Amino acid sequence: MSEYRIEDLARETGATVRNIRAYQDRGLLPKPGRRGRINVYDDTHLARLRQIAGLLERGYTLASIKELLEAWDSGRGLGGVLGLLTEVEGPWSDETPVRLGREQLYESFGGTRDEEAITEAVALGVLEPEDDDTFVVPSPQLLSVAAELFSAGVPLEAISGHLRELRAQVEHIAQRFLDFTSEHVFQRYLDHPPSDAEAREAAELIRRLRPLARQSVDAELARAMRLLATRHLHHALGSAVAEPRQRVMRAPAPRRLKVDFDPVPHGTEVDPLSEGEAASTVHVEVTISDETAALLRTLLDKASP
Repeated sequence: MSEYRIEDLARETGATVRNIRAYQDRGLLPKPGRRGRINVYDDTHLARLRQIAGLLERGYTLASIKELLEAWDSGRGLGGVLGLLTEVEGPWSDETPVRLGREQLYESFGGTRDEEAITEAVALGVLEPEDDDTFVVPSPQLLSVAAELFSAGVPLEAISGHLRELRAQVEHIAQRFLDFTSEHVFQRYLDHPPSDAEAREAAELIRRLRPLARQSVDAELARAMRLLATRHLHHALGSAVAEPRQRVMRAPAPRRLKVDFDPVPHGTEVDPLSEGEAASTVHVEVTISDETAALLRTLLDKASP
């Protein structure tokens, strides 16, 4: 096994001497051996530093890295735990971020050059500045919604305020969904440090359940929007909508007219053998409207002697 002084270890891993000592103080890195007055590190320290560097690149904090490494050291396995964390911390949307230049951004909002609105969008995370003239847009769909609202006449300030309010309400819904699934699905993984197999199983469950949150919200939002928008429109239009509906609901039922007639034309000679059958009266019942009934009544009055 190779041996390293702290300067050699820093050169091999790209870490600084100061960081290596900080990792030791935090308990992330085992203490070195001793060769007289010199601290000596080996390949175990080298591998651990590379693990720490990889986890830092993935965005983990030193506190979470310590927990993961403790799990690894206790024999619970690191692969499943890392897979579980990757599943949770990965994107929960299939959107692909895009880059927009400042001028493109202005064009998306009708050429409006509102620096305060850009500052607000950065604060909300709608835009992530890459340099002075380029922004990363994590959710192009959200930016498109804002552009459509602006083109419909909604001020940028009102759009930002609406997003802040909406975000708070959506985070509440997300928390309720997490509480619900934690209680009924994930509790068996949360009351003890999960094994490698349990962590992989929990990650698979997250992959299956993750779309359900969005699907349930989409369905309920569509239902609520239809209900409330219809109610709002009827309230705004008032009697202009209510009166025609009432007229339709109170329309009188159609009249039913009974007509008796002789199928044999007057003056026609009838065969005596079939006279009984031919002379029988046919009864017909038809449904007519009030207008038709009134017309028939007029014609009958004119035909009466």
